[in-house]
Amino acid sequence: MNDYGFGNHLLKLRKKCGYAQKEVAAFCGVSNKAVSKWENGKTKPKVQIIRRLAELYKVSPEELLKLLEDEKMQTITKIVLTGGPCAGKSTAMSWIQNAFTERGYTVLFVPETATEFITGGVAPWTCGTNLDYQLCQMHLQLEKEKMFEQAAKTMKAEKILIVCDRGTMDNKAYMTQEEFDVLLGKMHLDEIMIRDSYEAVFHLATAAKGNPEIYLQNCASNAARIEDVDAAVALDDKLISAWTGHPHFRVIDNSTDFEGKMKRLISEITGFLGEPEPYEIERKFLIDYPDLKKLETNPDCQKVEIIQTYLKAGEDEEARVRQRGADGSYIYFKTVKKKLTPTTRVEVEERLTQAEYLKLLMEADTSMHQIRKTRYCLTYEGQYFEIDIYPFWQDKAIVEIELVDENTEIKMPAYLHVIKEVTEDDAYKNSSLARKDTRL
Repeated sequence: MNDYGFGNHLLKLRKKCGYAQKEVAAFCGVSNKAVSKWENGKTKPKVQIIRRLAELYKVSPEELLKLLEDEKMQTITKIVLTGGPCAGKSTAMSWIQNAFTERGYTVLFVPETATEFITGGVAPWTCGTNLDYQLCQMHLQLEKEKMFEQAAKTMKAEKILIVCDRGTMDNKAYMTQEEFDVLLGKMHLDEIMIRDSYEAVFHLATAAKGNPEIYLQNCASNAARIEDVDAAVALDDKLISAWTGHPHFRVIDNSTDFEGKMKRLISEITGFLGEPEPYEIERKFLIDYPDLKKLETNPDCQKVEIIQTYLKAGEDEEARVRQRGADGSYIYFKTVKKKLTPTTRVEVEERLTQAEYLKLLMEADTSMHQIRKTRYCLTYEGQYFEIDIYPFWQDKAIVEIELVDENTEIKMPAYLHVIKEVTEDDAYKNSSLARKDTRL
């Protein structure tokens, strides 16, 4: 839940003064991404930073502080912490509490509904059918999240992080597709909307993947845990499949010791929230046209349809709106990028309602093609790949991956054949493809 009022005010002040985001970041001692998060309303600067900004923008500190007070500058961010059996979620909650309390967040935890039910005597094997149980669990999950959000709005805290110990899509891993479809129908829910209602999802791999001995030693401490090693691995894969397709889904594997695993989780959440350190790195590759049947039958792959329309914009500015979703269920965004110097630019993104999106389509830049693409979101070896298929290419496609550490080894699936890396090649940007009549 983002408040864009104060962020837009900061953006206007920076533009008026002619500063780049990196210049503001350097002056305030934070990352470029932190400044971006302030300006798009996802986070709010602390009071001491407000005073620095006032000095830089040559305005009264009282003016900015009053705006903070008048608008009740509160940011509520809801994320999911999920994972396979005995993945370390309980310990992770403690790490999250400590790490983000120190960063000025009020951290709220929505308890795992399945554990509450099973330890209380309500389980798939005590209810009439598994579907009966899952309906009860989904109802309670949604109601708990609603109440936590409602309570958060009454708090005086500026930054609130709601951490859901599992979310609505976890139910899908314990059901057949037919059962899940019936559940959605009975509750009048939409899969994409409930999945994407969370701002980020972080999956901890089960200890059974790579550390079966540790799994067997530790799982006995959870009365709700009944899976053997093979079942735990299979369930972990089902959970990853259920969440694949979310715009910000990260898998934290067991490639390091447990402490390293926790540190990587905190690093991923910190990067998502736009707090100083770490920074995010995106790499892009041109690949041969993939085997779509192989992707579509892969349970760890989710197909998403994207339509991107460029809007009329000023000089050195790019504006676009995007529709993202599948099967008639979509979410909408507007992104504005403004070039300040040859190497720096402002980028602000906001969520739109369908009505706002349709209205902005009337401002489309007709000199540019509308970009339509099918995106396959693929989890593989703990990494998250986005494969973009364009209708005007029959022999190639683009795959992207976001990394926290530039030294991270990319574990590209063997069936994706890389032609070359195009991370720095402007010709493969969407804006370039939209301008071309003959696309490469």
